[in-house]
Amino acid sequence: MAILDPPKKREVALYRFVRLLIFAAAKVVGRIEIVGREHVPKNEAFILAPVHRSNIDFALVSLVTTRRMRYMGKDSIFKYKWLNPFFFALGAFPVHRGAADREALHSSKTIIESGQPLVMFPEGTRQSGPEVCELFDGPAYVAAKTGAPIIPMGIGGSERAMPKGAKFVRPSKIVLVLGPRIEPPPLTPTGGTSRRAVKETTDQLKADIQKLFDDAQSRAG
Repeated sequence: MAILDPPKKREVALYRFVRLLIFAAAKVVGRIEIVGREHVPKNEAFILAPVHRSNIDFALVSLVTTRRMRYMGKDSIFKYKWLNPFFFALGAFPVHRGAADREALHSSKTIIESGQPLVMFPEGTRQSGPEVCELFDGPAYVAAKTGAPIIPMGIGGSERAMPKGAKFVRPSKIVLVLGPRIEPPPLTPTGGTSRRAVKETTDQLKADIQKLFDDAQSRAG
């Protein structure tokens, strides 16, 4: 479980360096604007739940906080072992395609419990269009099990900057809009998770993300 542990100093240094490069590129190419950063916890662990419309979303979400966040990555990106230390330093951890969701959720729970922020794209995979798709219950479930808040997020302009099939990023204004925290669903008296409570939290998350996505899209033009 070492790759899920809090980062070493050199990993934090590399993460901050790459994040600085992303910020510089986003300023020049995307004229990046970030709204609602005050909603991001400064010290406690949290789950960032963004809308997902472009491959550049993974880079963009790193700009909402200077803290190193963790991301699920398809196991295929870890096939070149000499690159793995770089991916690990940037916060990625492998999730094996076809494996039970329980494995990914257990890793997510371990990360949150160690005090690290975690990015979970609740739509699952990259989508298209202005409507938020049905969400997976993963963020709400992990929140319930760990007590971590969920921070919903809309990303406007990223699909226009790099739509599906595009190989390069085109200049386009990008806006990130963060919303107020969503508290985790309560556990049952026996310490379990209520499916109804998890579903209600997921429904609230979807509504919040849609509102933030609409705002971000409007600001991006």
